[in-house]
This record gives sequence, C-alpha cells and structure tokens, in this order.
Amino acid sequence: MKQKFKHHYLKTLGLGAVAGFRSMSATAILSNELSQMPEELLEESPLRHLQAGPVALGLKFLAASEIAGDKLPDIPDRIGLPSLLTRTAAGALVGATIFTANHDTTWKGAALGGLAAVAATYGSFYLRKALNQNAHLPNAVSGALEDIIAVASGLVIAKS
Repeated sequence: MKQKFKHHYLKTLGLGAVAGFRSMSATAILSNELSQMPEELLEESPLRHLQAGPVALGLKFLAASEIAGDKLPDIPDRIGLPSLLTRTAAGALVGATIFTANHDTTWKGAALGGLAAVAATYGSFYLRKALNQNAHLPNAVSGALEDIIAVASGLVIAKS
C-alpha cells in the first residue's frame, strides 16, 4: 500500500467538514479521487471498495440525490439525530480512508473526520438559518449556495 495523501490531517478535516454540509458529497468526492489512482492504496483494507469505479459512480448518484432532496420543504434539520449520525459516519468514513491510505491509525482518522463533520453540521445549519432569516434568501437559494461551497471545496481538498 503506497502513501498518497499529503497533509492527510488537513485533508481529513476538510473532507470531514464537507460531510457536515453534504454527507454523500464528501464520500463521493473521495471515492472518485481514489478510483482515478492506478495504485491500490487500500488493497489490504475493507475500505478498498471505495477505490472501485462502480462504487464511485454509485456514490455520485447518491450525492446528487442528496443535493436535490435537501431543497424539499419537509426534510428534517441536519442537527436532528438521524441526520447528524449520518454526517458523522460519513466524516468518519472519509477520515478512516485517508488515514488508512497513509499508513496511519484508522480510528484516529475516523475520529478526526467525524468530529469535523459534527462541527461543520452545526456551523452550516446556523449559517443557512442566518442566511434565510437575515438576508431573506429562499431556502432553495441558500441550499444551492451550500451545495456550491461543499462540492467546490471538496473537489479542491481532494485534488490538493
């Protein structure tokens, strides 16, 4: 297993934060990046499936579905327990994967990514709420701004 990610602590914090904004986007972006690498970074790990092209494609579909579904009026708040747990798990997954690819302790990556996701979940929730109330933005507009922030920053983080 070759080491791939430079600054894997920062990459974990960044993609963990993206998971707080959009849980599936962080996972899809990382899986896409891994699937384009010829070397088997995760060949000895159960996380190796994230490097498979079909998995990356499926995660992109799920991420697009999440982005579309976020604009629906009856979607529960992201700080509700089910959503918070999903985002935390996504952050933990990207963190564990990045740390494993760097021959570092998997659980440390999972903890760091999960914590970043929790912090970004609350931060993005209150940011969106403030935009909706103070700037009088419609929910769909503030949601689209969040999508742009999450996807663009995730792509930059994954490529760095």
